[in-house]
Amino acid sequence: MIFEKIVVGQMAVNCYLIGCEQTKRAAIIDPGDEMKSILGAIQEKGLTLTKILLTHGHVDHLTQLHALKAKTGAEVSMHQKDEFLLSDVQQHAMFFGLPDPGTPKPDRFLEDGDVIDIGNTKVNVLHTPGHSPGSVTFHVDNRLFVGDLIFAGSIGRTDLPGGDYDNLMKSVRTKIFTLPDSTIIYPGHGPETTVGREKKSNQFFS
Repeated sequence: MIFEKIVVGQMAVNCYLIGCEQTKRAAIIDPGDEMKSILGAIQEKGLTLTKILLTHGHVDHLTQLHALKAKTGAEVSMHQKDEFLLSDVQQHAMFFGLPDPGTPKPDRFLEDGDVIDIGNTKVNVLHTPGHSPGSVTFHVDNRLFVGDLIFAGSIGRTDLPGGDYDNLMKSVRTKIFTLPDSTIIYPGHGPETTVGREKKSNQFFS
């Protein structure tokens, strides 16, 4: 699998590029900002963007969604329970001083257990609510792209609309910590970590 982490924007969002070695088809997870950097990474690797995947509907993770879809025609996927967040993204972007995200709309709603094909690469969808009601984790091989569910040594905030602390803790315990300790966690901000490390040392669970 082709893989690259691209840190974008003033909120240092981790945008992830994943691609299929054989077909050169690719997906972008959470296009938070800096479309030029995102397109540059795609072009540098000779890939064709076919999917845009959202871990959740918060504006810092999707300011380039509308523009990237318009540029590439890639299919946009998210969980339906976060669709309500899209109605306010322009106001939120203005409040935080982020680029105008336009009017992003999903093409496909994801459900727990869905499998997304990126060429020959399989992306498994886990519904992991808590940070938002429609937060999802993308499980690819031994990698987890968790959005703002859990971070190295911490967890995502739950004081935003639709956030729920109990749901977040349940999501981590039942969907993340049940995977092998060697599984790598790639969060929406900050450095990667592993399931084993967080089970042992994350202050919210240890």
